[in-house]
Amino acid sequence: MAALLDIDGVTTAYDKADVLQGVSLSVEAGSITCLLGSNGSGKTTLVRSILGLTPPRAGRIVFDGIDITRLPTHKIVGAGIACIPEGRKVFPKLTVEENLRVGAYREASDAVTRERMADILRIFPRLAERRGQLAGTMSGGEQAMVSIGRGMMCAPKLLLIDEPSLGLSPLLVRENFNIIRQINERGITVFLVEQNVHQTLAIARRGYVLAKGRVVAAGTPDELRDRPEVREAYFG
Repeated sequence: MAALLDIDGVTTAYDKADVLQGVSLSVEAGSITCLLGSNGSGKTTLVRSILGLTPPRAGRIVFDGIDITRLPTHKIVGAGIACIPEGRKVFPKLTVEENLRVGAYREASDAVTRERMADILRIFPRLAERRGQLAGTMSGGEQAMVSIGRGMMCAPKLLLIDEPSLGLSPLLVRENFNIIRQINERGITVFLVEQNVHQTLAIARRGYVLAKGRVVAAGTPDELRDRPEVREAYFG
């Protein structure tokens, strides 16, 4: 299957210190592909590089056949990449419905926006029950649903999800990973950036392990589970 996102030899630096060093990976269209790594491995820097927030010093990023390496962030988002940021980051003083509508800011048709909203509320019945509630008064798990739903409101080709398990109970982590699987089954390609090895490899088709700014392992979940590089990246 063709790659929807192709990252080739990306090196990204802060203040001349390389954080990413020649990172290469690809995300197949229609797949869930994961990037595993501990804190400080460079995962967030790679997310920022993809989104144009911290452009690479070297290398190339191609999305859906378009070189996005030097594009501004709004054009990268406009090309079809939606990001669910680490820590959820809802608009706390907006309602659930208002938060979701923010995700459709590029959509000119009210009818299309309403249709997408109805679809999101079918996926997240808890949000349907609480569509008028202020997002800041909701639990962490509910805010995670709002954040994922808001990302889907722009009908992305690629959903880039950064640390969806962060700060959630094991039960809510399982619930959110099941939702991510359902989203993928609807045809949306997912690039999942995580530390939670077991939950992530349970739903991914292919994965990469990042350690100290380099890809140290790649393969199917079965190939990665017992690799010494995976143990070293997390516990070394």
